[in-house]
Amino acid sequence: MGDDMDPKLEINKQTVLAFYEVGLNQKDFAAASKLIGDRYVQHNPRIADGIEGFDAFLGQLRRDFPALRAEVKNIFAEGDFVIAHVHGVRVPGQLGTAIVDIFRLDANAKIVEHWDVMQPIPETAVNHNGMF
Repeated sequence: MGDDMDPKLEINKQTVLAFYEVGLNQKDFAAASKLIGDRYVQHNPRIADGIEGFDAFLGQLRRDFPALRAEVKNIFAEGDFVIAHVHGVRVPGQLGTAIVDIFRLDANAKIVEHWDVMQPIPETAVNHNGMF
């Protein structure tokens, strides 16, 4: 069976999609924490390591950006990694941010590590391709 048919990859993608929905869109820490493994390593310099760091981050989102939405445009999985190309909008009506999130999952399909890169979507561009 080739990697593209590996059911573990689909399970990992579904875990990450659920994490976006309950964690970032609903800001439901209890539900999101069930998708995180025993040790959560964070590479975003604005978020602390561990489940406590994620809880504090969600608290900040609930307080500062309660209407924040993350829309996954593309999602890829290989090995223990899931990569998502995401449109994040903190405040409705804003152009938002193009984000690439990289997650590493453990053998139980729990998120154990996260990296991201973000780029604000500009008002104008020198091409007409868009960021998604």
